[in-house]
Amino acid sequence: MRPLLFIASDRRELEPWVAHWNHAAPSNAAVHWARTGTWRDRGVIALANGVGAPRAAAAVQTARTLAPEFAGICSIGTAGALDPSLAIAEIVVASAVTDGVTTWPALDPHGAAARSGLVRTSPHIARTANEKKNLGSGGAIIVEMEAAGLAHAAKELAVPFYCIRVVSDGANETFNIDFEQFLTPDGRFNVPSLMMNALAHPVRDFSELLRLQRRTSAAAKQLGNFLATCDF
Repeated sequence: MRPLLFIASDRRELEPWVAHWNHAAPSNAAVHWARTGTWRDRGVIALANGVGAPRAAAAVQTARTLAPEFAGICSIGTAGALDPSLAIAEIVVASAVTDGVTTWPALDPHGAAARSGLVRTSPHIARTANEKKNLGSGGAIIVEMEAAGLAHAAKELAVPFYCIRVVSDGANETFNIDFEQFLTPDGRFNVPSLMMNALAHPVRDFSELLRLQRRTSAAAKQLGNFLATCDF
């Protein structure tokens, strides 16, 4: 049976979901983090390969060294709200994904009740409330950075595509930290530099960093629990 493929930018977005699997085991796939296992008696693969649509698309090609075909490709992880009515840790199931030029349909994973709408993939981190407002002007309700790469790959392979995200920051929220300046070429954050920068402004930046860390951890658990209700 063909496995389901789940791709995120960071392992911490995947780990709570993988905790629901049976026989989860590390894989030596050429990505930042990889696990294979079974869930409901079907094969599952989880890969984290860094931030951005190109890195997500590259992970699909790497996954083909583990399985020649897939039952579905799923973009999962955190996202920023563009709709002010969305709450922190709220689940969003994409009805479609757009990069602002091309739009790809996304399938319903048939899980618990959740918001549904258009997802916007951005090549940059949406740091400010004004950026989010502009990105949402085209009808998208959340923004993230990988799904369009996976939607394109799924179309090329003629594989069902899903995108399930969880909100980590609000539509009216602006970050003090410019996270993008700490991104490395391999799509990961330079954590020591990020921490040093935050410690230079402990009241403003370090507290923001801790708050976001707590949020994303709780959001990832919510996402894992939601995925466990799905019937792809």
